[in-house]
Amino acid sequence: MSTVELTGAEHQHLERAVGLAAEALRAGDAPFGSVLVSAEGQILAEDRNRVNSLGDSTRHPEFELARWAAEHLTADRRAEATVFTSGEHCPMCSAAHGWVGLGRIVYAHSATQLTQWLTELGALSSPVRSLAASDVVPGLVVQGPVPALAERLREMHRTFHLTSLG
Repeated sequence: MSTVELTGAEHQHLERAVGLAAEALRAGDAPFGSVLVSAEGQILAEDRNRVNSLGDSTRHPEFELARWAAEHLTADRRAEATVFTSGEHCPMCSAAHGWVGLGRIVYAHSATQLTQWLTELGALSSPVRSLAASDVVPGLVVQGPVPALAERLREMHRTFHLTSLG
């Protein structure tokens, strides 16, 4: 995990992912959002967390984008694409990413940061162990965190978990 410097366009894509995380929070879901971008910089698909609103713990945006890519892109186009995401993929989403052969991941906050934040909040622990995406998919290019965006997301997670506890 290393802090990443983004181009202007990359920063905009990551900002969009954070915006989708805010949409998820407003809808009553944990704040996660992701954007799938082609090698040419075109947004191909995007989604936000829908776990609570749909009652399905697999409705993570990263998983949905992997599913979309498998249905709509050739293997070469998938390998060239980048997923810009508010939070580093969980193991389920990392595996889906790897199985469909998507390219790099750029995230605003890491899985380690999220685990630390949730522990500080006294939130229930996940039923799945937190692992770095690169531990699940060896050789995957993974870049992040982006500190300024991570702090915004920390506040979103705080809001979500304090609201869900009360």
